[in-house]
Amino acid sequence: MNNAESFSAQTLYYLMRNRLAVIGGALVALVFIFSIFAPLIAPYNPSTIDIKNILVGPGSSHWLGTDDLGRDVLSRMLWGGRISLEVGFVAVGIATLIGIILGSLAGFYGGWIDSLIMRAVDIMLSIPTIFLILAVIAILEPSIINIMIIIGLTSWMEPARLIRAEFITLKEREFVIAAHAIGATDSRIIMKHILPNGLSPILVSATMGIGGAILIESGLSFLGLGVQPPTPSWGSLLSSGKDNIEIAWWLSAFPGLAILITVLGYNLLGEGIRDALDPRQRE
Repeated sequence: MNNAESFSAQTLYYLMRNRLAVIGGALVALVFIFSIFAPLIAPYNPSTIDIKNILVGPGSSHWLGTDDLGRDVLSRMLWGGRISLEVGFVAVGIATLIGIILGSLAGFYGGWIDSLIMRAVDIMLSIPTIFLILAVIAILEPSIINIMIIIGLTSWMEPARLIRAEFITLKEREFVIAAHAIGATDSRIIMKHILPNGLSPILVSATMGIGGAILIESGLSFLGLGVQPPTPSWGSLLSSGKDNIEIAWWLSAFPGLAILITVLGYNLLGEGIRDALDPRQRE
């Protein structure tokens, strides 16, 4: 077993010993499975209107009840989970990619490049993210694609700072100095030597960032600025439930619980990964 395989095995071992991380991973897996297989699991078409079953409470026919148009809440939640996960993964993917590129350049080259990128980070961090997103959404047409891109473009600062810190530390190591000595190009040193050894904090950040992206998307959809009807999302389900919360509690309770479970799962898993990758946290 080589060093990379040994490190991965040790990380997995300590991760599995962390009960909260295991619980988080189980929650994430359940949400992922239910969302991916929504077309097979959902008992009804999420867009089918049934005026004979408007605001029917949870029961044998509709396990989580129906909404104000008679649509099955369980089916809409399952399909809405697909939207939330899609937004979370794509948005975090965009943010992580931008953060890795800019953080790598800042940490490796330093000097004016580092100063320029870090000032851009400071400017972005000084602007409240939600207000920036709302401003952009007000200009662009609300759609799932725009939501994913906007969240990604406003969330790259943390990955950039993490990668920069790793590069500043790693570029002084012996293996990097040796690569310079044998004439390796900067791009090869960055991609082949430093970056693979500095991705651990990015993995933690991305895992926890998915939960944050889902929260942002849900908030925008709740305000009517996110995924547009009739496409179901957890935020839009919450929005439709607020008007009938006194007579149809299930319209708000179940989507809210789904958001809570999903975000909690990613946070617990991210913290578990962080502890498993940190030798100081190992007992």
